[in-house]
Amino acid sequence: MDVAGKRVTVMGLGRHGGGVAVSRWLAEAGAIVTISDRADAATLADSLSELEGVPIAALHLGEHHADDFRAAEVVVVNPAVKPDNELVQIARQAGATITSEIELFLERCPAVTIGVTGSNGKSTTAAMIAAILETDGRRTWLGGNIGRSLLPDLKSMTADDWAVLELSSFQLAWMSDRWPRLFIGVLTSFSPNHFDWHGTLAHYAASKFRLLSNVRRDGVVVADTTDRAVSSLFDELDENGRVGMRVVRPERREKLPMLRVPGDHNRRNAALAALAARCAGCDDAAIPRGLGGFTGLPHRLELVAKVAGREFYNDSMATTPESAAAALATYSGRVWLLAGGHDKGGDMELLGPALARHARGAAFFGAAREKLHSIAVEHAPRTPLHAIERMDEAFGWCMEQSRDGDVVVLSPACASYDQFRDYRHRGEHFAALVHALRDATRSSHNDSRR
Repeated sequence: MDVAGKRVTVMGLGRHGGGVAVSRWLAEAGAIVTISDRADAATLADSLSELEGVPIAALHLGEHHADDFRAAEVVVVNPAVKPDNELVQIARQAGATITSEIELFLERCPAVTIGVTGSNGKSTTAAMIAAILETDGRRTWLGGNIGRSLLPDLKSMTADDWAVLELSSFQLAWMSDRWPRLFIGVLTSFSPNHFDWHGTLAHYAASKFRLLSNVRRDGVVVADTTDRAVSSLFDELDENGRVGMRVVRPERREKLPMLRVPGDHNRRNAALAALAARCAGCDDAAIPRGLGGFTGLPHRLELVAKVAGREFYNDSMATTPESAAAALATYSGRVWLLAGGHDKGGDMELLGPALARHARGAAFFGAAREKLHSIAVEHAPRTPLHAIERMDEAFGWCMEQSRDGDVVVLSPACASYDQFRDYRHRGEHFAALVHALRDATRSSHNDSRR
């Protein structure tokens, strides 16, 4: 699709760079760009500053205007927009092409592509694959849902490069039938998630199908089909006649190096990454070197500091009960959990047994606090538990209740946007609380020495 000279409406500038990158790329490609966002200029100040000097034809903030969609030839949709959005339907009925930033990239990407999706573990697995490819001497681009847009890098890419893309269910749901096929598709896990956006499990599963069924005929799908939920997903795919590619799974005897990221769940991620790299033709020696040097991602069981005999970990990217349960298991017997936020509709009951088995205590905050507290009381009635509105107060309670040798983990099991802009903002706020505690502890220690 040639965008030069076409009227293009970008729906959702956002605050994380995707809307900025696609708006700039479209303008440079000669499109007549209109940006539409319900947020106001103050909220979008950082994004707007990045567009200074870019020839944007129209900028409509504070609300959407139907005419911007009725008159558009192309609409680029922010993945957070729900699929039944009325304005998107208006554009579609008027004959507009509906696309997204990631689809525009994939249509033009000359590199060999690896797509990674799943309910949990997709960010870490994608980053691990990229680390191995780079260790093997491949020029590698890591992008998609995991970070910045790769559209600006298209001009630097070649057919000898590799692009590793974390693809969320939102991004996949917005993919049209035009998007080109992947060489390798990786499914890390499957469990109910994002019901607040997808509405049903069937719609959520269908978004995963879009990755699995869009692998090249000479490509491969990597998935742990010994996992019951993943296996059931493939069974449904088979019933619909959509699996025509080779599917491989990690072997139990897969030899992995000592990892610098903790937890059994990360060893499972590493096994998938190792197999994907092997399918990409990486040298066997590059796999342990790449995995052994991988230091983890921000906001994913990231050690913030050791203060007053306690360790504090930021796991703000853990927005499902399964990922929070994995964090609990990693520090079993000495962990105090901070969880809460906006309930996405996953099975929160899964957190109950993990709390009973692994937690020393837990504090719940945000919109889902009462629901989480009720589940915790049912499964772990003898465990110290607390529900309170703000994270700051929950953090203070955990500090008061915990002791030397304990671990305090922010692993929310929920989305962030009841109290925070996004998971990054939530993780940064947690880190700020830890650093303030450290400074206060140092000050108190210095005073006592005087």
